[in-house]
Formats: sequence, structure tokens, C-alpha cells
Amino acid sequence: MVGKRKYDEGCAIAHALDLVGERWSLLVVRELLLGPKRFSDLLSGLPGVSTDMLTLRLRELAAAGVVRRRRLARPAASWVYELTSWGMELEPLVESLGRWGARSPGLRPDAPVGTDSVLLSLKALFDTAAAAGFTATLALRLGEDDFRVVVEDGRIDIGRGGLDRPDATLECDVPTVLTLLRTDRSLDEVLAGGAARLDGDRSVVERWRRLFPLPQPVPVEDRT
Repeated sequence: MVGKRKYDEGCAIAHALDLVGERWSLLVVRELLLGPKRFSDLLSGLPGVSTDMLTLRLRELAAAGVVRRRRLARPAASWVYELTSWGMELEPLVESLGRWGARSPGLRPDAPVGTDSVLLSLKALFDTAAAAGFTATLALRLGEDDFRVVVEDGRIDIGRGGLDRPDATLECDVPTVLTLLRTDRSLDEVLAGGAARLDGDRSVVERWRRLFPLPQPVPVEDRT
């Protein structure tokens, strides 16, 4: 078996890449930023990874102190993987990479995208100016996954799990939420077509969907 490639430099950047620079490593981190996941959930969120590769990456990240394995309390009592406190410090890096990659002319808007990736893109693209004066709580159900979205004081917080008495609850799938966020299709049309269900204050969703403008692609002259 070929050993793990390492830079073995005193440079902190090179050392960081030794820890999280292998293929799939940062995507595992991405999948855990919004909360713990079971191994099967990680496999679902990373459809291109094999079971053996995911096992290897989790073992490496755990050895590096980035990820840990924990057993949930009863009645669930299942094993989950979660980021350590140090691992959570990678969140700004992942968000910055997302903002940087979103400006690439080669990014395919029609390519598949996972649920957690969509939710993290909201944090990366959040426009504080557009959110000025807006305070709201949104319960977002994407398929079988529940997320809480809180906008307050020009900040956004997103996490796994529900909310008690949110201002609005939106139920849909990933393609539908992308339609709401990336197109001008009206909310009425989306709801009438049965692709989404909305309970509560519809104005919250109308305002929320305008808080994440897509960045302009890098001009050609800046890439040469």
C-alpha cells in the first residue's frame, strides 16, 4: 500500500495540507460543519467516495485531532462523527473556498449538489447589507433533513435540527430551494406547483431568498 503523501515542511500551510489536503478530507469537514453525522449519512452526502476511502479519511482526520467519534445518548445510541473544537475552526476556510470557487467560470450550475453544501453556501454568500434590519427564524426541511436558520443583527446562523415556533417553515427538496435562491421564479408559482410547502409568514421567505446573491465570475482578463 502506498503511504500517505506528505510535504514534511516546517511551513504551517504545508503542514495544514498534510492534515486536511488529501482528496475528500475537506469535503468530510464540510459535511460535519452543521452537526454530527452517522457514517451512512456521510456516505450519502459524498456519493463519489467509497466506503474504504471514507473510513481511511475519517481515521486520518481523527488521528490529526480534527474529527472524533461519539456515541449518542439513548434512545438513538448510534455512533456519529463530529468535528472537534479545533476542527470547527476550519469553517471560515471552507466558506472562503466556497466564495472563491463560486466565482469560477468553470463551475457547473447544473451539476449535482448536496444538502449540506447548499446550506453552507448560504453562509458563504450571505449579504449583510441586504439583511440590514431583518430579523427572522426559518425552519427549513429539505427531504428528511431539518435545519434552523436564524438571521439577526446582520448575521446568519444555520444548524442541523428544528426550531420552536419559527416565523416560517419551508418544506421542499434541494432543487426547489435552489430554484428559489438562484432564479426569479415567484414563490407563488413554486408553491402552486406543489414543489414546496410554506407555513407561517411568507414575507420571511420572500426576504430570505434575496440574501444570497451569486458572485460575478472572474473576468477573462483577470485569469490571464
